[in-house]
Amino acid sequence: MLREKSAPRRYAGARVRIGNGRARLLPAAAPGAGLVAGQFSVISPGTERRHLAGADREAGYMTLGRTDDTAGWVVAPVPHGAAFDPACPGAVTAPPGMEPRLVALARFQQMASLGLDRAPAEDLDDAVVVGSGPVAVGCVLELCRRGATRITVVTSRRRAPIGRAPGVRCTPPDGAGRGHLVIDAAGTPARAAGLTAPGGVLGLLGTPGPGDVLPALQVHRGGRTVVGMHELAPAADDAYQDAFTTVALWLAGNLDPDLAHVWCRTVPGALAPEVFALLDAPGRPAEPVLLLDWRTP
Repeated sequence: MLREKSAPRRYAGARVRIGNGRARLLPAAAPGAGLVAGQFSVISPGTERRHLAGADREAGYMTLGRTDDTAGWVVAPVPHGAAFDPACPGAVTAPPGMEPRLVALARFQQMASLGLDRAPAEDLDDAVVVGSGPVAVGCVLELCRRGATRITVVTSRRRAPIGRAPGVRCTPPDGAGRGHLVIDAAGTPARAAGLTAPGGVLGLLGTPGPGDVLPALQVHRGGRTVVGMHELAPAADDAYQDAFTTVALWLAGNLDPDLAHVWCRTVPGALAPEVFALLDAPGRPAEPVLLLDWRTP
């Protein structure tokens, strides 16, 4: 995740600031020495909705750039559209030839890959995923990569695009049954806990709010296991890049190209304020993954 008080600062020229309920565009800046231009960035709706309500800050944490036209895209945890050091902490590099939409999907799938590595669940079939945003899409893709053929997605959205994923059945929250493996990809841990069967595993992949709590007595009496799945949880030094490379290559070889169009929308970076204004509105884009294109100043 983006840390604004990092030292040393290895990015410059953030293009969006948010806070007090609105987003505003900042002018483009030429990359400094050793930095690559931020060409695309990816909106994380849940995180940025929370930040919109807070104090003014730079927005974003997933920007794509590359050293030349033949190199793989580098995804860096820096603000929207910022120029950045391609060797900055947390950056990962995609295999050459992958288009930005697949790179963005792989970055969300990477989160689930690292989280599922920590989950003590042997049978992934009949897993329950709570949510239908980009984190949930990445989770469903990773479950598919690991062999799951039946996945229930709990979402209140009608005709959610995530329902196009192989093996997925979407169900509203009031119609969902319990599962042995439940992964909260929406930052709603209490709701996900209620869907976890006794003896089951609850994975916390989406980021909860600071005031969210789990029903400890219910977890205790049911013998449930709770697994924190934050992508920056302790792991081996090479685990971050290895997971990204693995899922990116799998996506490039296995994902139906039509699904990238169903799940991803790219809009000019200049429209960022309008896109942010829609994040909490009924008319928000249906596609779970939203990319901002910064190639035109």
